[in-house]
Amino acid sequence: MARILVSEEIAAGGLDRLRAAGHTVDVRLDLTPETLPGALKGAHALIIRSATHVSADVLEAADELIVVGRAGIGLDNVDVEAATRRGVMVVNAPQSNIVSAAEHTMALLMASARNVPQAHAALKAGRWERSKWEGVELSDKTLGIVGLGRIGKLVAQRALAFGMRLVAYDPFVSADRARQMSVEMMSLEDLMAQSDFITVHLPKTKETKGIIGTDMLSRAKPDLRVINVARGGIVDEAALAEAVRSGRIAGAALDVFDVEPCTDSPLFALDNVVVTPHLGASTREAQDKAGDTIADMVKLALAGDFVPFAVNVSAAEANETLRPYLPLAERLGRLFASLVGQSPKQLEIIAEGEIGQYDTRILSLSALKGFFGAVSDEPVSYVNAPQLAKAAGVEVRETSTRDSHNYVNLVTLRTEKHSIAATLIGRRGEARLVMIEDHATDVPPADNMLVVRNDDRPGVIGLVGTVLGNAGVNINDMDVGRSSEAGSALMVIAPSGPVPAEVLQELRSAAGITSVHVLSA
Repeated sequence: MARILVSEEIAAGGLDRLRAAGHTVDVRLDLTPETLPGALKGAHALIIRSATHVSADVLEAADELIVVGRAGIGLDNVDVEAATRRGVMVVNAPQSNIVSAAEHTMALLMASARNVPQAHAALKAGRWERSKWEGVELSDKTLGIVGLGRIGKLVAQRALAFGMRLVAYDPFVSADRARQMSVEMMSLEDLMAQSDFITVHLPKTKETKGIIGTDMLSRAKPDLRVINVARGGIVDEAALAEAVRSGRIAGAALDVFDVEPCTDSPLFALDNVVVTPHLGASTREAQDKAGDTIADMVKLALAGDFVPFAVNVSAAEANETLRPYLPLAERLGRLFASLVGQSPKQLEIIAEGEIGQYDTRILSLSALKGFFGAVSDEPVSYVNAPQLAKAAGVEVRETSTRDSHNYVNLVTLRTEKHSIAATLIGRRGEARLVMIEDHATDVPPADNMLVVRNDDRPGVIGLVGTVLGNAGVNINDMDVGRSSEAGSALMVIAPSGPVPAEVLQELRSAAGITSVHVLSA
């Protein structure tokens, strides 16, 4: 079982799930940037939140690391590119806190509109300042949503209930999709000019850092209020403070800051600014969801299974139609590696039938994972499988089509000289090898298989059975038929266990036997 290092507070339920799976959970909340690399020695997984910085140097020290799990959404504290280069999977819990973040956005939106914290503080201090803290209604105001992703959509739904007009900026959301949510898409410049409130829901990247700065704020109406519950640094805090201080805009409400913890900021001295200490995900429900989700993702990663929330796997999430074919493709890759015997110059991965109408990149990754897992002396994952193919000089070609003449779905691996194909049949989705070397077969894939080419003449099949029987090797499954080559036939045999080398040699030297390939899955 694996050793899992946990460097920040995670809900107990998630940790219990990992322990129940047999893993060792090493909780170290006292780690510093200096001590983290040493603690990662021998760890197979690292679970963090937002405070632990996983740099390239940290990853370099993690000699056995398979996965980094972030119990939350943002990954600006993880060097994802460096992790990918080292074949380390990075996963998060993107849906765990979206409701909490959306609700906190609405809380800050209303607090800013009605000056709730300021009036509260004044009254607690003994001052009845009813006229001083006059606010504004949300009804009929324009809310600009910068980033219409999971959280942005939830905010839009809630803002509609207040009778707000909704506009948004998001280059990855179509105007038609936005209209279905009663949202009008526009440029960021136009959004800034039209909005009474803006709320930010973008990831923090090189492109988004400081995107709401002096230039954008200069385009705003004087009654604009800025809300940020996303990531610190997306809004330029110095520019925002100056805009509020000068009366260029009416106010702001921030839950996140460029440097955290933040206890000193020019924004804190401004009466019309509301601040909270990164509370967007700080609900009991969000913490429980994040802990449970990241535990499940880490378990999948450690088991070598498909991980839905892996951020550095170059494939879309597998749907319910495609997902059963992932282990099949991986097993097919392992068998094919044995059949080919060496890294080919080109490997074609073909998906046919119903599965061909979907994004099949994850299917191809599964096949590559199986292929290189069979030949590599290092752990192979969905992350590093494409890198291993590139390093081996293998050109990977992916083909998908809805047409499949003989099967509902078919997965085929092909090189210039070799080919293998498989499908799932029946209600239980039983795997079948249906083609080897362009020869039709019908046999379940097994951990040990023999592909025997032989002369198409009487007695050869009996000879093979006799050799295996004399060696005490039972045959679990077998398929026999003529090959596409005239005068040649092909046998696919699933023995009860590994066939000893001397028995294989006896088969290869027997009269009528052309070749014997051992396939291992």
